[in-house]
Amino acid sequence: MSLKNETMKLKNWAVVGATTKKNRFGYKIVKKLKQNDYNVFPVNPKFEEVADLKCYPDLSSIENDIDVVDMVVNPKSGIKVMEEISKLGIKYVWLQPGTRSQEIRDFAAENNIELIEDCIYASL
Repeated sequence: MSLKNETMKLKNWAVVGATTKKNRFGYKIVKKLKQNDYNVFPVNPKFEEVADLKCYPDLSSIENDIDVVDMVVNPKSGIKVMEEISKLGIKYVWLQPGTRSQEIRDFAAENNIELIEDCIYASL
């Protein structure tokens, strides 16, 4: 089974870069994961709620164990998120288009984090 399919069987997803702007992928992905019966945890310090779900300021403030992080932030912010992912022991990260960088790939390889460079929105 592919890594992509393996991660899609996991139920607890954090979306880093979630937004209240309905035309942005940071909103559409949260909503689509929710519609497909995933436990979704939007992450963005600017918002208290996204798509009727509690929004968290960072990954560390989520009480549940997170299986997969979907990143919808620019690579400069993304590398800081990767450091938090590593500290929390999260193994799987989806990188949406526009979030990818060699620095993130190298960090993931050095810290045993599996990257899926694909659009989860298109995969659901």
